Amino acid sequence: MIVASNLTKRYPGGYEAVRDVSFEISAGQMALITGHSGAGKTTLVKLIASIERPTSGSLVVNGQNLAALRRSAIPYVRRHFGMVFQDQKLLFDRSALDNVMLPLEIAGLPRREAVRRAQAALDKVGLLAREKAQPIALSGGEQQRLAIARAVVNRPTVLLADEPTGNLDAESAGEILAIFSAFHQVGVTVVVATHDQSWIERHQPNNVLRLDHGSLR
Repeated sequence: MIVASNLTKRYPGGYEAVRDVSFEISAGQMALITGHSGAGKTTLVKLIASIERPTSGSLVVNGQNLAALRRSAIPYVRRHFGMVFQDQKLLFDRSALDNVMLPLEIAGLPRREAVRRAQAALDKVGLLAREKAQPIALSGGEQQRLAIARAVVNRPTVLLADEPTGNLDAESAGEILAIFSAFHQVGVTVVVATHDQSWIERHQPNNVLRLDHGSLR
């Protein structure tokens, strides 16, 4: 599913955020990327999602080497991913339903089908009753659940998340943990970057990648 070989990301000025990293994440696994602040967790998630391009090495996802892809092919590859950011990146001038529908509209899905699928995604994260609410009216935990609904509405094979519980209280974080676990249990490959050790203690992921200053240890 996801195979990295000697993967390196070097930024201008010579800083290596990820250095000579090799790993494999099998289809259907829950994998956690852990490490201290600045360890390279966010960069590694962005590399997997094709938001960043590797400086060297290879990164193969579903049989395609992302490092060798033409830039014009990247949007098509990203359709296989659902991405949840720590700051959610919600559109605050649109309703919860419209936020979730956005990826479907971009993909050209007919509106009736887009509404049906967006409502189903909201239902999965417990927000169907809030479909008309603006994001500003939602709690922090609800906003993160809304971001998850938007990430999964396209039925991705891989769900990626960067510190999805970083700004949440313990109760809300637990709810988010349970949602990711539920998607994993139905066969979605889940990759989460987090410093929260309760992910490991409570959900016993299949695969834990520990980063230390850009290298795996």
